[in-house]
Amino acid sequence: MHAHAPIRMLSRWARYASLLATACLLPFSVAGAQSSSPTVLDSVVAVVNNQAILQSDLNNEMRLSILEPRFNIAGPETPQSALQRLISRTLIEQQIENEDVQATIPDPAEIQQRIRELRRQSPACVQANCVTQAGWDKFLKDHDLTEAEVETYMKRRIEILRFIERRFRQGIQIPEKDIETYYHDNLVPQYTNRQDVPPLDQVSKRIQEILLQQQVSQLFSGWLENLRKQGEIEVLDPRLETAGLTPDGSVGGP
Repeated sequence: MHAHAPIRMLSRWARYASLLATACLLPFSVAGAQSSSPTVLDSVVAVVNNQAILQSDLNNEMRLSILEPRFNIAGPETPQSALQRLISRTLIEQQIENEDVQATIPDPAEIQQRIRELRRQSPACVQANCVTQAGWDKFLKDHDLTEAEVETYMKRRIEILRFIERRFRQGIQIPEKDIETYYHDNLVPQYTNRQDVPPLDQVSKRIQEILLQQQVSQLFSGWLENLRKQGEIEVLDPRLETAGLTPDGSVGGP
């Protein structure tokens, strides 16, 4: 049986001293107490309004990108695009915390439901037959993920979606024709075996969410750009600085 599945330089060192301290061990590690050299576990790659983004955060973002609904369409992941998503998400999460975090916390049952949908519908999951526990376990192992990481990813995704919807989605309607077009032009081609393609009615809500995010992104891009202008954002690793990426990490125009 086939599984149905198709998301300034101003006083720099003084400013970042405390941030860098979070990325290092004390001078003596457990494994090597004889050494007086500090053991660096992590490094700060960017700072967003005094909030550090660590190399480990970037690594995690790149691993978790396999769960993104548009992963197979957006192309190969890069550190630069992953960092841009992290910067944007950090700015949004800071706004969520400042405004009304309690209103955005999803119910645990909803998180689990979204994960079940991801296991059935994600194009990447169909290769591992994630609807079965064995397939799901293999998928997580192959991509160096844990159940807890997936739950945290989904929780954050729901929180951000609710926040954006509350701010920007009023009046937005996704026509059925647009859902059908996305299904035939974008989702179906992702499956090598057409027998694995889920019926439209099973994935229409997921497609609607994707299209909604695309439209809402056009509305809140100016708001996000304003956050970037007003905030203090510094990329500390020159290799991660790049032109031609939009705030969500995709290549193209605004």
